Amino acid sequence: MSDGLTRRHALELGLASLVLLAGCGTEEVDESPSGGGSTLKSVWMDPSGDGSLSPGPGAPLIDRTDLAPRAPQGAQFARLAHVTDAHVLDAQSPARVPFLDRLGPPFTSTFRPQETLTAQVLGGAVAAINALAPDAVIQGGDLIDNAQANELAQALGVLAGGRVLRASGAGPYVGVQSAANPDPFYYRPDIDAPRHPGLLAAALAPFRSRGLRAPVFPVLGDHDTLVAGVLPPTPMTQAIAVGDRAVWELPSHLTGDRLTGPSGGVPDGFGDPAQINSLIAELLTVPAVTVPADSTRRELSVTDVLTRLSAGNGARITHDRLDYHFDIGAHLRVIVLDLVRRDGGSGGVIHPGQPQWLAQELRAAGERWVIVVSHQPLDTTQAADVLLALLDRHPWTLAALSGHTHRHRITPRRAANGGYWLISTASLVDFPQQARALQICFTEGGGVALQTWALDHVPDGGGLGDTARDLSYIDAQGGRPQGLAGSELDRNVTLYRAPPAAIL
Repeated sequence: MSDGLTRRHALELGLASLVLLAGCGTEEVDESPSGGGSTLKSVWMDPSGDGSLSPGPGAPLIDRTDLAPRAPQGAQFARLAHVTDAHVLDAQSPARVPFLDRLGPPFTSTFRPQETLTAQVLGGAVAAINALAPDAVIQGGDLIDNAQANELAQALGVLAGGRVLRASGAGPYVGVQSAANPDPFYYRPDIDAPRHPGLLAAALAPFRSRGLRAPVFPVLGDHDTLVAGVLPPTPMTQAIAVGDRAVWELPSHLTGDRLTGPSGGVPDGFGDPAQINSLIAELLTVPAVTVPADSTRRELSVTDVLTRLSAGNGARITHDRLDYHFDIGAHLRVIVLDLVRRDGGSGGVIHPGQPQWLAQELRAAGERWVIVVSHQPLDTTQAADVLLALLDRHPWTLAALSGHTHRHRITPRRAANGGYWLISTASLVDFPQQARALQICFTEGGGVALQTWALDHVPDGGGLGDTARDLSYIDAQGGRPQGLAGSELDRNVTLYRAPPAAIL
């Protein structure tokens, strides 16, 4: 099979292009934030600038012709949803280090005012994705926050559907957001503005998730297997997680320069494993609060996480990594790469044998368009040049999709094969708390157009997801000040790609 466009394939694409079906348009996505979450129809806005969000007009698709000219669109052949960085977390866990938030960036992810509502936000994203009716859902990694068994059970329960148990410990909320905590640094919803009396109890109550109706394909993230996304679990961290001793106050001797180190330039990455390990050892000797212990908070091994993520969905564990592919029809192959460090650190890394494996996967893809998915972006991953070089040469490369940065971002990568798109999706934990829809169709002449737009999570019945969005928006250290929503060219756009025949 040649790398170019065969006569049979050219005829097939040409016939599809001539049909010019309206099915690749977006008219059928007729939803609002209270319905299907499509930002094509409605977006959340702050019209008065006072921090209060309300629905406004939608944002239409903008043509991006960086890599190919605009062309008439034909038949749709794939529709995907990408939901990433949900960070479903146990906000009461003694393994958390919320006091580090006082030190400012890059430690601001250790406490968020909306952190008790992560499972409900994921539930709202599930409902929005179901309204999209995709062929497949890519769960892009960092599904959980701190490698804990109870976090993973809750997150997988939301994706599968049914009754989701939220409480941990012995019952009522015991954590830094309690009204009984005299420290005004932490947002306490019962007494601080904006007041939400009873929010903590509601956040910990069981709720029902609709469950995803489309097949779900997982990607491994650093927070799924590493404590705070940076440290492999140890007997010491395990004992803290299942124990009854939590540190809420910043130790007086601890300063930011003690914990400097590469954070990967992401909101949820900080320090290096040695520094974090040293900090955790010190926490055993500083004043602490007694909290209810819970054995379900045990930290999971990599094997445990991989086994649970891949159960029943077609994902395969290759060489102790979550490297695999899946196809959407006859025209799209999605290749999933596991870039998570096993020895610690939040940034991505290329594992031994991975370049050879990817080269084989690209050859086996034949004349299908290819999207490569990883949690960490390839263009910021250590030693990833060898993987990018493979994608640069492959004539059918369409996009490289990632999460990790919590930021919407779309950039063209110009290469010998005509180029492809580097697409990053924002997180569910930080504002704008959005997933991404991707719809691919043929264009006249044998190229393709990739339509992509942001998806808001939708109300979960109790309105807790909407409260989480509001709190994430006014968080002084969260997504809004960091510009994680990106520009209009990073969200609702049509990305054109020339046909292989025009490239070679």
